[in-house]
Amino acid sequence: MPVSDVLTKEQRHFNMSHIRGKDTRPEEIIRKYLFSKGYRYRKNDSRYPGKPDIVLPKYRTVIFINGCFWHRHPGCRYATTPASNREFWQKKFDQNIARDRKVQEQLRADGWNVIVVWECEISKKTVCEDRLKRLEQEIGGKRENSSPNSPYDSSMKNYLLAIYVC
Repeated sequence: MPVSDVLTKEQRHFNMSHIRGKDTRPEEIIRKYLFSKGYRYRKNDSRYPGKPDIVLPKYRTVIFINGCFWHRHPGCRYATTPASNREFWQKKFDQNIARDRKVQEQLRADGWNVIVVWECEISKKTVCEDRLKRLEQEIGGKRENSSPNSPYDSSMKNYLLAIYVC
């Protein structure tokens, strides 16, 4: 038996309408990290299929920072299905997954390296540190001109601490 929603329809609408589609906290963390490492990128560039969150033209790489709930991160505890109106939600999630798959296939066919970073990989400091290092490896290159005096180069832990304190 489905559990009814504890919020009114108006309250739920208000909450859902304030979920941001860009410039989310995980996106900001990744962008700041990449910038500190000397990478230059474009944000939410609509010239590419799926309007990737980050485009690194020099490395022919696009990065999607996906929310675990909306994009159904397999095996993630945040990829839950609401108890009310399950049919609607399942259809919506299936459409999101199909669209993600189609966009990624199209970008790969065009010669782009597609990287997906999940929200839960950035939400915990210890996991975040490892994921950001892996992200840089997945991009496949490092800027030679990255600033040696950058406050973030000396220690990844200090960098992450600076981000999470904000």
